[in-house]
Amino acid sequence: METAESSQILAGRWDIAGGVFRFIGVLVRDAVPGWAKWTIGGLLAFAVLWEAGKWLRGRRSTVR
Repeated sequence: METAESSQILAGRWDIAGGVFRFIGVLVRDAVPGWAKWTIGGLLAFAVLWEAGKWLRGRRSTVR
């Protein structure tokens, strides 16, 4: 009988950074249609601006 050993490996320290750079590389190349690039880029820009706004609101509320 086989043991219930997991074959999954935990992500290393640089796996996330490598994945992000690979994702950006695919977006830059011509492998993805233009409409998809603009949609994904817009969503990412919105997420970055949203998080920056949350951070600024939190920072201002702790100062007062």
